[in-house]
Amino acid sequence: MEKPSKEELKEKLSPIEYAVTQENATERPFTGKYDDFYQEGIYVDIVSGEPLFSSTDKYDAGCGWPSFTQPIQKRGVKEKADFSLGMHRVEVRSNEADSHLGHVFNDGPQAEGGLRYCINAAALRFVPVDQLEVEGYGEYKSLFE
Repeated sequence: MEKPSKEELKEKLSPIEYAVTQENATERPFTGKYDDFYQEGIYVDIVSGEPLFSSTDKYDAGCGWPSFTQPIQKRGVKEKADFSLGMHRVEVRSNEADSHLGHVFNDGPQAEGGLRYCINAAALRFVPVDQLEVEGYGEYKSLFE
């Protein structure tokens, strides 16, 4: 996948989607469309369409952003140290498009591994289970069987 140019991305994405994925912005808590959203399906990178997270791993962390215990595939995201805002955090980015997604924290559900992937809804596009095949994500249907 070749990443679209800045101009193409500015046309394709809303201002908040562009700011989050391309400029490492953070949407305001409790404002993202997937914060309080629990349909079955997968969440893909809004820039590239690469599969990132499954609704089977989503939970309500009460933090104001969609939270997941793990990505669909560990190698589907990359993590890097983030020392912005005077603190040390671990940033989560998509592998192919290098979109800023959010951060991962170690305060998630212990029974699920203890991680909380705190992800900006603006970086995601949701694909419902009944659309997986049509949209080319048929291999992920098994997550819901």
